[in-house]
Parts: sequence; C-alpha cells; structure tokens
Amino acid sequence: MRKAFVVTSSLLLVAFALQFVFAAVGAFTKPGGEGAYVLHSVTGMAVIPLLTLLTILFAVLARAPGRLVGLTVLPLGLVLLQALLAGLANGITDAAGVSRPFGLTVAGLHAVNGIVAVHVVVGVVRAARRLAGPAPAEVAPVTVREGEPA
Repeated sequence: MRKAFVVTSSLLLVAFALQFVFAAVGAFTKPGGEGAYVLHSVTGMAVIPLLTLLTILFAVLARAPGRLVGLTVLPLGLVLLQALLAGLANGITDAAGVSRPFGLTVAGLHAVNGIVAVHVVVGVVRAARRLAGPAPAEVAPVTVREGEPA
C-alpha cells in the first residue's frame, strides 16, 4: 500500500503541474472563450479530486501518521477553494461583463492558491517516499576488547 501511496501522490503532483499548462493553453488560445479552458476545468474538477481521494485512501491503508493523512486531505479543500475563487472571479464583472479590478484580484488568488496546492502535494510526495523507503538496517553491536582502539 505504501508504493501505491507514492504512485497516486506522484500522479496527483503531475495533474497539478498539468493544471498550469492547461491554464496557459486557455489563456493563449485565440480566439478565447469558455472552451479554451475545458482541459483545465476537467482536470481541476474531476481528475484532481479523484486522485486526491485515492491518495487519501492509500495514505490510510499504508498506515501513514495522522499528520500526513491530514496533509493528504488538504489538497481536496484547496481544490474546493479553487472552484470558489474561480466562480467569484468570473462573477465579479460590471454590467457589460467586463472584469473589475476586484475580480482580477480574486483571479490572482486563484493562481496563488494553485501554487500553495502544488507545494502541499510536493510535501505529500516526499513524505510518501520516505514512508515507503527501505527500513533502516539494524546496527550489530560492536565488541571492543580491552587495549584495542574503539
């Protein structure tokens, strides 16, 4: 189960990295529009939550320490915050549907929250790898005879 924890947390990290690529694809697609962000939306609303749930499951099955299980749950909350920030950013427009400075600030927080989520997942991957690593070898006792250097 520990290897599965490493694999799912690593896949989660890859999915988060792809989120930034998909956001850039949406931003640079000409002409733009809602369809430009479909990969970003599907990854953020389906793939990442599913991988997060699998990572949580494998963390529990691998008997990870409680703090690590909690850290593994955190990306799920950050994804929910992402959806809230995106909705707020899109909803804060003037009567003509043009972005306002406050809405753009909220959109900036969406990006910052994404960076925080990646940082959290990097921590989860590192901890999962440590947990799955080989157990430290036992050190055999050394007998020192009188008169011999230690």
